[in-house]
Amino acid sequence: MDVVLLFPGQGSQKPGMGRDLAGAFPAARAVFDAVDQALGVPLSRLCFEGPADELTLTHNAQPALLAHGAAVWAVTRDAVGPMVKAAAGHSLGEFTAYHAAGALTLDSAARLVRRRGELMYQAGVERPGAMAAILGDLGEPIEALCERASREAGLVVPANYNSPGQIVISGEVAGVERAMELAKAAGAKRAVRLNVSGAFHSPLMEPASAGLHQALDAARLADADFPIYANVNGAPTTAADSIEQLLLQQLTSPVQWTGVVRELAARHPEALFVEMGPGGVLAGLVRKIAPELRTATCGTLAEVEQLLQGVAV
Repeated sequence: MDVVLLFPGQGSQKPGMGRDLAGAFPAARAVFDAVDQALGVPLSRLCFEGPADELTLTHNAQPALLAHGAAVWAVTRDAVGPMVKAAAGHSLGEFTAYHAAGALTLDSAARLVRRRGELMYQAGVERPGAMAAILGDLGEPIEALCERASREAGLVVPANYNSPGQIVISGEVAGVERAMELAKAAGAKRAVRLNVSGAFHSPLMEPASAGLHQALDAARLADADFPIYANVNGAPTTAADSIEQLLLQQLTSPVQWTGVVRELAARHPEALFVEMGPGGVLAGLVRKIAPELRTATCGTLAEVEQLLQGVAV
């Protein structure tokens, strides 16, 4: 059986994440302990107990999701690893994917995503912005709507192409609000503001670029053991130099998740697509984009046990 790994991004975090795994598997507990030590803060306690509002803060949510995804991978790697053909992650999840592929050590990955979260939060303070989900089919391309809203109110761009009928926009508050109005007029079923601290994956994140570049350099990336399909262009990469550039570009570029999944589906149509982390957001998006694919979620003790039993058959 072939396997494609998927790692979720910010928004999937929730109190209690990873607690059952850490209690059942020493390898999972070791991951959370290592992340705590690398960051010098008890992040594992925040993952296991909350509170939710503190866990949701960008600089906490990002390393928390990395830790959970890395813990699931640590527990399943021996059994699943030989079957893995490729991986991808949504925004922050792309960093977890590179860790799973051996391009980032756990310590380096934890410090890198913590710094990324801090920089993104700071950029949001310097250039306040907003994000909104546009749901439903539109009678006009989202790019055209964003261009019009940018001219009329303030800069706004597509930020996440999550699936057909689900696109996230990002930018200046007035621009986002105008684009929401235009999207509704163009046939959107809903346009919903998101609870985020900045305009992620937009030019408003540019103030974070220099700091992220330094953090990526310090992380000492290695070549990946298997291809990771990048958010920026949907293409596979394993080379360390390319990885660094793609992760830097990702900061201010849209997440091409629909393109990523379609490319993976074309190359690995028979694979099991396994989401490693809390919840099942990405598995749900895969089913919308390529309903013929097989998916599984793997974030809880029960889900891990089910996956391990399945690959052992």
